[in-house]
Amino acid sequence: MVLLHVLFEHAVGYTLLALKEVEEISLLQPQVEECVLNLGKFHNIVRLVAFSPFASSQVALENVNAVSEGIVHEDLRLFLETYLPTKKKKVLLGVGDPKIGAAIQEELGYSCQTGGVIAEILRGVRLHFHNLVKGLTDVSACKAQLGLGHSYSRAKVKFNVNRVDNMIIQSISLLDQLDKDINTFSMRVREWYGYHFPELVKIINDNATYCRVAQFIGNRKELNEEKLEELEELTMDGAKAKAILDASRSSMGMDISAIDLINIESFSSRVVSLSEYRQSLHTYLRSKMSQVAPSLSALIGEAVGARLIAHAGSLTNLAKYPASTVQILGAEKALFRALKTRGNTPKYGLIFHSTFIGRAAAKNKGRISRYLANKCSIASRIDCFSEVPTNVFGEKLREQVEERLSFYETGVIPRKNLEVMKEAMVQAEEAAAEITRKLEKQEKKRLKKEKKRLAAIALASPENSSSTQEECEELNEKPKKKKKQKLQENGTEDPPVSSPKPKKRKSLPMEELVNNDLETATNGNLPKRKKSLTKPEPVSEPEEAANRSVLKKKRKLSLKEEPLSSGPEEAVSNKTSKKKKKLKLAQED
Repeated sequence: MVLLHVLFEHAVGYTLLALKEVEEISLLQPQVEECVLNLGKFHNIVRLVAFSPFASSQVALENVNAVSEGIVHEDLRLFLETYLPTKKKKVLLGVGDPKIGAAIQEELGYSCQTGGVIAEILRGVRLHFHNLVKGLTDVSACKAQLGLGHSYSRAKVKFNVNRVDNMIIQSISLLDQLDKDINTFSMRVREWYGYHFPELVKIINDNATYCRVAQFIGNRKELNEEKLEELEELTMDGAKAKAILDASRSSMGMDISAIDLINIESFSSRVVSLSEYRQSLHTYLRSKMSQVAPSLSALIGEAVGARLIAHAGSLTNLAKYPASTVQILGAEKALFRALKTRGNTPKYGLIFHSTFIGRAAAKNKGRISRYLANKCSIASRIDCFSEVPTNVFGEKLREQVEERLSFYETGVIPRKNLEVMKEAMVQAEEAAAEITRKLEKQEKKRLKKEKKRLAAIALASPENSSSTQEECEELNEKPKKKKKQKLQENGTEDPPVSSPKPKKRKSLPMEELVNNDLETATNGNLPKRKKSLTKPEPVSEPEEAANRSVLKKKRKLSLKEEPLSSGPEEAVSNKTSKKKKKLKLAQED
């Protein structure tokens, strides 16, 4: 007997359910549909076998991405191998997605089933899932689904392979809209300013130039020969500037007030700014097309290539189209009208705007359009699926179209496609190697800058913490350095003077020291230093004189600073001396 299990993927985790009475259930599909809504009846049909929750939201996102792409994730493999029976021939696994079912059957060997009763049972599991799993509430299940849905959608938008094509599609759509708007606004300026200066319309044909000239001239009566040089700069033609000046003197236009002229000038300035923005947008589109589809843009131009990508939806979709579809892309209405009326089908669509079809003769337009569509499909596939896209193939394909045109006109046999592609392959390899070398250099520079930035951040953090310590150390070192500098200056400029070594005092007991201090205080004389046992070094006569003068100054200063002892101080000193004498006598006894 075959055991039917159902795999259900939820935002919380994987669930495996077993079905009771498989044969009866498969025969009674209408009764199953009725039992799905009732929880009690549904429990009689379905039994929970195992539930494996996801460890984190990141793991859930990885598993959902794998299931959507038809790949068996390692978690799913372990779950099925653990809880499904070992005898694979007796197991039938029901899944919701045919892709994942085919992957499970190929990798794990379990026979899978989709659709029919499985879809109804999965609908019931989705409805009663929070009741089947213990500890899971309806609110928590809804929150998990919402969070996973947001993260899945964000990941899909982030890793969208057509995200660069979207910029091209939007820019070419805006460019076409700007062309229409600028044309409409320019016609409005021509009609408005034509009341005052109608002859200017016949002299200047370009819309943007007309708006600039109208803004510059203003009132035609004020135009004179002094403004002729500036007018030549605007028109880029001396003859036109002279014709405008002559026409302004004998114009048939009406007079215009100052307020009307201000409005015309402001509107014409808006049209001029729109035309300038249109030029900048065109340069942006050219740079994008050279990055995304260089071969296609080299073959038929940036504008036509961008229109083909926009009409197809993306570069990948354009690469999937056959050459016959690329040929009539943009002429769908004419095609279906021809099929309906059984008339002649269109020969070209958007590729008609390329220069090749216009240069061909009337009888060769269909041939060259078919040949050009073939080369466009090749170029789009090269751009879409090559790792390092280059414009080498586009230039070679353009040369082939040129040779085909000359063949239709003169009969010169063009080169074979094999020879041209061999040359293109060699040049493309060289160009790709050069591009990869440049990219590697840019990456190295970026890494170096990143390392420097990180090192600066790492140095800045300990500097802030130990700044106070360094400042204290610098403050302590500054006076030491100043003393050293002074000594060095003295040593270099003046002869070295040997300073007398300080004589060591003999170690005396405390009583004698106190007595000596008291005697000196009473007499008012300084204590005489006893001669040290060590003999002084021989000193020269000038050095002795200098030393004596220094000693005399020190003695004078010490006499001034030390005050004479008063009466109460003498009494205190006598008491201390008596106590010390008694202690001395006690020690001798």
